[in-house]
Amino acid sequence: MCRELRTPAIDSNHAEDKFSMTREATISKAEAYFDSGAFKADLAHLVAIPTESQSPDRAETLLTYIETEMRPLLESLGFTCRALNHPKAKAPFLFAERIEDRSMPTIFGYGHGDVVRGLDKNWSEGLSPWILTERDKRWYGRGVVDNKGQHLINIAGLRAVLETRGKLGFNAKYLIEMGEEVGSPGLRELCHEQRDLLAADVLIASDGPRLNAERPTIFLGSRGVITFDMTITARQGGHHSGNWGGLLSDPAIQLAHALASITSPTGQIRIHEWVPKELPAAVRRVLTDCEVDGGPDGPSIDLEWGEPGLTPAEQVFGWCSFDVLAMKAGVSETPVNAVPPSAWARCQLRFVVGVDPGEVLPALRRHLDRHGFSMVQISEGGDELFNATRLDPEDAWVTWVAASLAKTTGKQPAILPNIGGSLPNDIFSELLNLRTIWVPHSYPGCSQHAPNEHLPVAIAREGLAMMAGLYWDLGTGHTPPLDRGS
Repeated sequence: MCRELRTPAIDSNHAEDKFSMTREATISKAEAYFDSGAFKADLAHLVAIPTESQSPDRAETLLTYIETEMRPLLESLGFTCRALNHPKAKAPFLFAERIEDRSMPTIFGYGHGDVVRGLDKNWSEGLSPWILTERDKRWYGRGVVDNKGQHLINIAGLRAVLETRGKLGFNAKYLIEMGEEVGSPGLRELCHEQRDLLAADVLIASDGPRLNAERPTIFLGSRGVITFDMTITARQGGHHSGNWGGLLSDPAIQLAHALASITSPTGQIRIHEWVPKELPAAVRRVLTDCEVDGGPDGPSIDLEWGEPGLTPAEQVFGWCSFDVLAMKAGVSETPVNAVPPSAWARCQLRFVVGVDPGEVLPALRRHLDRHGFSMVQISEGGDELFNATRLDPEDAWVTWVAASLAKTTGKQPAILPNIGGSLPNDIFSELLNLRTIWVPHSYPGCSQHAPNEHLPVAIAREGLAMMAGLYWDLGTGHTPPLDRGS
């Protein structure tokens, strides 16, 4: 069934007005789409599709999202669509393009239609992951921010430009995948195989959170992430602590000391290969006015934790962090009087540009051996490995996009060199050689991946206005140079 975005009625006389061919008219169209309730209805329809990529029985649902929702939506905007397959992928990728003039800039858009598990039973009373519900000026539902709401906002911004100008004034390519929540299997290989088809100049997309709920934000890359296990297996089976305590090594104690050697008591990383040599001046400069704030539902920041001398913004957007995600020794559910035979910890390093990911685990091995922990075994903790990326904050395109958002909102956007989390941005920045500029439509306290995922209504409306204004500006012919062929 072909679906198009619901469009509020427009006065036919207005279409002939000079105002109808302006930036302000484009933004007004986007805001009218929101104010009429049509955006909420369209988002509710998408939320109702349980596209849980972590559930093996959702393969048909993932395909439905691509073929019956996104394909007809983009085709209604004059995009040519095709499905791209890769054996590793959970479902086909949807590729859409609208080429108006090869001499114009080509803007690459990206979104993912899959979501994490609904966790239906854990949502607050009266809320469901598959029913969009408004409460306290927030919309609740799985995918409202990660990522259905975000790419719906952007596609609606494209439509507002087309309805006003009659054309985009630039070329557009869009890729929607259905496996981001399970590590984007096949995305890297697909982009390598289809580099010519996917060739573009700049990625402008939306995912992740703003710096805070009130401030528009741009981020230019992401921290990398490596997850790994540290394990000590001392012997087979536990032994009575009364008979053997003091005679047998305790792997839990050994592992605790090994973990403690990695950082100071206040979390400062002690393995020099795990941190950059310095915090670049351009990064420090753009973070000067950035205040980390999770909102009223967010945790309080521990100011004494981490690298000394860095602000909270520099800690999470400019530096590296090490965390122990889980630990186990013995039978934690029902402890017994026995020296445990083994101990295990799942660990994670989030790192920035300047850290060699290939050196992270070898450096850990050398560190543990130097400190007498040769009994600790290290193994990769899964397939999740994203490289750190960062577009230069002083790139002309960054300044240009920031100016566009400021013009629409009257607010100076926060410019983050990278988000604190991780996403497959290196595929776009390194493999496809794109400048990467992300404009998120969420905030840190949105509960993505958890029960009660929600989108503040004000962010959705402002996001629609920002993207309509930005896409209008992209079609004016006054964008920065592209340095093609350099």
